[in-house]
Amino acid sequence: MDFDVKIYTSAACGYCERAKKLLNSLGIKFEEVSVESNPEERARLIEEFNWMTVPAIFINGELIGGYDELAKMNAEGKLGV
Repeated sequence: MDFDVKIYTSAACGYCERAKKLLNSLGIKFEEVSVESNPEERARLIEEFNWMTVPAIFINGELIGGYDELAKMNAEGKLGV
């Protein structure tokens, strides 16, 4: 499957690292955006999506949630290649 994945992260976020590790293990390429380096992106996540935490994971332009939602999608076979 081919996904367009964007993940918003911060440096000290364990769940961000887990999400990136999971995506890498599946061979899924992703764009990473640091909310620390891009505070306007953090503000946009809060304003447009009412999402306060990282990671914020988008697949094909849709916010799927954070690491827990990504792991659930994987367990359900929705990320399989």
